[in-house]
Amino acid sequence: MALTEPTTREQAVTRQKWLTAATIGWNGVEGVIAIAAGLAAGSVSLIGFGLDSGIEVSAALILAWRLAQERRTGCKQEADRLAQRLIAVSFAALAVYVGVESVRDLVLADHPGQSLVGIVMAALSLATMPLLSRAKRRLAPLMGSRAVEAEANQTILCSLMSGALLVGLGANAALGWWWADPLAGLCIAAAAAYAAVATWRADSLADTCCS
Repeated sequence: MALTEPTTREQAVTRQKWLTAATIGWNGVEGVIAIAAGLAAGSVSLIGFGLDSGIEVSAALILAWRLAQERRTGCKQEADRLAQRLIAVSFAALAVYVGVESVRDLVLADHPGQSLVGIVMAALSLATMPLLSRAKRRLAPLMGSRAVEAEANQTILCSLMSGALLVGLGANAALGWWWADPLAGLCIAAAAAYAAVATWRADSLADTCCS
């Protein structure tokens, strides 16, 4: 049976709590597997993807804190804004690390190994992340929370990273194009940098809970 769409702010907050828990669980497991597989294969894009999963967990925990603040004291715009800024910083940190490591691998011609585990994981993420992001984005207007929208944007960024990762790992495995892996890393870094700027500069949504 399909879940009914929330119609009140309280229902939206409850739904978001479940989506946040799902994000933490999925990305926690995904991050550990990706980093382990990336270290084993020497793949900068796979390690970067794993780190992004860790940042996804951090963003979800930030959002959980923001929702807890609302439960205790009602809508707090300053808490929402702080959550938004923290998520933006996490994007920026990922962009710097993966960008530097990708350039280093290209310059040094560091050939990564193949990773079937990484390919399967990237394909699963590419199939599931858009659905999770869409569900989160539907709640943002009802909740009047830029933090919810920013966290949904980070989830869709994970989908884009999954696509880049899948192409990079697949090209390396099927065609021996070692450079596809750090090139995928640069795509991940560029997407993260764009998201960092966009999230930091974003205006707040209509603050429906305080109107």
